[in-house]
Amino acid sequence: MTLHLPLRAHATLAVITLALAPWPASHAQQAGLTGLPDSAVARIDRAFAALGGPDAPGCAIGLSEQGRPVLTRAYGMANLEYGVPNTAETIFESGSVAKQFTATAMMLLVQDGKLSLDDDVRKYLPEVPDFGKKITIRNLLTHTSGLRDQWGLLGLRGSPPGSQVHSFATILDLVSHQKALNFDPGAEYLYSNTGYTLAAIIVQRVSGQPFATFTEERMFKPLGMTNTRWRADFTTVVRNRATAYSGTASAGFHLDMPFTNVIGNGGLLTTVGDLLKWNAFLDAPPAALGGPTLVQTLETPMIFNNGRKSGYALGLSVATRDGIREVSHAGATAGYRTWLARYPERGMSVAVLCNLASANPTSLGNQAMDVIMPRPAASPVAAAVGTMTDSELAPYVGLFRTRGSQNLIRTVVRDGKLVTELPVASTPTRLAPDRFRALGQEMIFRRDGGRVRDVLLVSDGDTTRFEPVAAVSPSAAQLASYVGSYWSDELDTRFTITARDGALVMRSRLGEETLLTPAFAEAFTSQAGTVIFSRDARGKVSGFGIWAGRIRDVRFRRE
Repeated sequence: MTLHLPLRAHATLAVITLALAPWPASHAQQAGLTGLPDSAVARIDRAFAALGGPDAPGCAIGLSEQGRPVLTRAYGMANLEYGVPNTAETIFESGSVAKQFTATAMMLLVQDGKLSLDDDVRKYLPEVPDFGKKITIRNLLTHTSGLRDQWGLLGLRGSPPGSQVHSFATILDLVSHQKALNFDPGAEYLYSNTGYTLAAIIVQRVSGQPFATFTEERMFKPLGMTNTRWRADFTTVVRNRATAYSGTASAGFHLDMPFTNVIGNGGLLTTVGDLLKWNAFLDAPPAALGGPTLVQTLETPMIFNNGRKSGYALGLSVATRDGIREVSHAGATAGYRTWLARYPERGMSVAVLCNLASANPTSLGNQAMDVIMPRPAASPVAAAVGTMTDSELAPYVGLFRTRGSQNLIRTVVRDGKLVTELPVASTPTRLAPDRFRALGQEMIFRRDGGRVRDVLLVSDGDTTRFEPVAAVSPSAAQLASYVGSYWSDELDTRFTITARDGALVMRSRLGEETLLTPAFAEAFTSQAGTVIFSRDARGKVSGFGIWAGRIRDVRFRRE
């Protein structure tokens, strides 16, 4: 298999070391490996041109074919305070790209005969409550466990990452206090870091070794991944590690490092070179490391309880790129951003590691892949269709929600355009009657006569249905009925709700405040999520549940 670009005549896949050169216009650091034509390298440099330079963080990229690197490249600075540039050997944190390593560690124990993917997690983690439904190890690794996400819960509790040093013990204690799941195990896919943290703890307990030691001995050393380790102790000094940042050049950059000792869900420190070695292993796994059976299991998508296939396997997303199978995962931790992808049928891989929160490694990596694996001529994107008057737009205005997750869409007409206010502000583009492009998805309004009966959001073959719900404007007396103190046994925390200037304000135990904006009956939106109140048999407010993305209906009772 050869690249879809003519390589230099003197080297089919020759690897050439370039000397460090002064900063060119593209801000690329000219250190690394390349077996690509200069024109191809220049195109990749242009893709990264907006990043990097002597005064900004940046990225590193690696490309390989048939397990051999054909390009490694770095852009921007690893450390702004000392002016240290990124190189192809710079160590970054890889975010959720780490999940496939945790899944592989679990698979090694399966092949050792020490556990089964269909084992009940409570066999190894008795701290996990009995929710009345069996949660399997497979559920943990496919985001189908129903367990609420640890970071969402900790944020709601008032102790998000960075505010306290969290550990495995923190997460076990958090999970042990949960009274309910987001959904029945196997019924849905909803990303949950909790599952992978628990998986790492299971590996530790079953192997009898620290998780970091097990993976070092069984995976990293055999594969020659000498620059890869876990952030098991965030205070450890790691030579050649890039510092992570958020912010912009105009507004200023700020340190944005992960101060937590929780690993397995993330926390893997690595380089683009080591990630390419990892993908080479997945392309040709030796028998000593599980062989093809292990990789086949890793890449087999989960089947839901209803027989429908998920797009997620064991720590890996499985999709297609122009008909070519793509096995990938993205990652984001603090200011680090990552993307790692393989195209097994083409023998190609790409790894992108960045130390800037606003970087988009998935987009950058895809632009690089466009150079070495060009896409077929794209079908023309549907163009916007005409303009509409306010009266024509009026039927699309309203508040819509999903029943299962309580996600909301709110649309209004502003300056002659349809605008979404929830979940985020955007201006949909009209494609056809009742069809718009918004939020990176297709938005379809379905009508009964002239009335909209529901809204469908369609993305990558998945469809989410939103139903109309009547918006409300509570009176002062109605708002007063919600005022009080509320306690959560699940989070061991309290929220206090007060009325102020005709509105409700929710205050956390740390004194942080968020405005509660009326949405529908008994429900309010806030920075914490959607707050839905409940009443007792006498009609008095008795508590509320908070719904926020990866956590659903966390209960608070009125004190």
